[in-house]
Amino acid sequence: MKTISTTQFNFPNQINVYKGKVREVYNINDELLIMIATDRLSAFDVVLPKGIPFKGQILNQIATKFMDLTSDIVPNWLIATPDPNVAIGYLCEPFKVEMVIRGYLSGHAAREYASGKRKICGVTMPEGLQENDPFPEPILTPTTKADFGQHDEDISKEVILSKGIVSESDYLILESYTKALFKRGTDIAKSKGLILVDTKYEFGKMKDGTIVLIDEIHTPDSSRYFYLEGYKERQDSGEEQKQLSKEFVRKWLIKNGFQGKVGQKIPDMTNEYCEMVSNRYIELYEHIVGEKFEKGNNENWEQRIEKNVLSFLDTFYKAN
Repeated sequence: MKTISTTQFNFPNQINVYKGKVREVYNINDELLIMIATDRLSAFDVVLPKGIPFKGQILNQIATKFMDLTSDIVPNWLIATPDPNVAIGYLCEPFKVEMVIRGYLSGHAAREYASGKRKICGVTMPEGLQENDPFPEPILTPTTKADFGQHDEDISKEVILSKGIVSESDYLILESYTKALFKRGTDIAKSKGLILVDTKYEFGKMKDGTIVLIDEIHTPDSSRYFYLEGYKERQDSGEEQKQLSKEFVRKWLIKNGFQGKVGQKIPDMTNEYCEMVSNRYIELYEHIVGEKFEKGNNENWEQRIEKNVLSFLDTFYKAN
């Protein structure tokens, strides 16, 4: 199965291209952004050596679906999705923090808790919790938005404001939007038999000053989901939760001696392993979206993407 590992397009009026961990973003005339979701897989802020079939399409389609489902709460950057792997929207100035919100003690927060820490990002976590227990109320644990190849780092609201990374008035809007989006995501997940455990949101500012939601939302790369059925029973018996997220990749890496630290070697990713990961991503898509996943034709993906983007650009500029 062909995977989309990297792209080399040269679109009309293209100014530059930014290559993130999994997405490649083309700046068109300082007006539009063409965001292409590749099949690259990252964990612990490291891009792994093999791509995952259809992962980019899955991330793109979940993210754009949730952009539509939350546009009544928060305006977003999106204009169109002319291709399974492509989202096109307005150029924004991204905020230099990612808004992470956690409803449960899982993942990074659980690892911090297990090490004895009771504060994360300036927020106190209650005593007596076990991994995957719910917090009394969801907590906000922002991170710095790292450049490619660097690690995101926990940061508190107080430090964000004291350093002027985000103004207080803007930060209050980001907080409000984050809580409202998480509430909507939680309700949608519950209707599909899932628990939205934690997630992150990224925001930007339009040229007119409007704060908008950008990038991905409620995807398996940015979010963690548990199955609702059997959650309490598994928790009461101390079993691991059955989950749909990228955490299973992180746990596989940890088990094989890799956490992104200097000197550690990424374990061998066999074709069988990559196919298993692909199937897990498809499983999450079908659960959270509630539709059967239709695999795109990746045989000639370069020509497909280029044709669909050029067609959109032609129509867009004729209409504007």
